[in-house]
Amino acid sequence: MCRNIRTLHNFEPPATADEVDAAALQYVRKIAGASKPSQANSEAFEKAVAAVADATRELLDGLTTTAPPKDREAEAAKARARAELRYAR
Repeated sequence: MCRNIRTLHNFEPPATADEVDAAALQYVRKIAGASKPSQANSEAFEKAVAAVADATRELLDGLTTTAPPKDREAEAAKARARAELRYAR
């Protein structure tokens, strides 16, 4: 139904608006138990996605860390390596 929600904090370059919106959509899909709402529920679904995206942006703007930012490509390579080990048979 939905892919995993990814960590958005402490990356270089920072999370984009599209990434925040995608994470909010995935979260609402998971909670609602549906990838596409019915027409009767679409307004509530869209309002929830917007509220979660706003809360996510506020959270990301407020977080601080002393750790160096992670590289997106390096993290993706690590994830691919883990997947190869997991699915290699």
